[in-house]
Amino acid sequence: MEVAADDETSFAVQELLATRWAVAPADRTTHEPGEPGVRLRCHLDMRQHA
Repeated sequence: MEVAADDETSFAVQELLATRWAVAPADRTTHEPGEPGVRLRCHLDMRQHA
């Protein structure tokens, strides 16, 4: 799970991770009322060779 200030930042980090590992991308973020930022859940396969 990734936490970021906004959707744009969250998706940029997801894209960066996808350049290194296999990523099951997420297409939306969630926001908890009363908490700062947004959350994005994506699944990484870190077993891949660079």
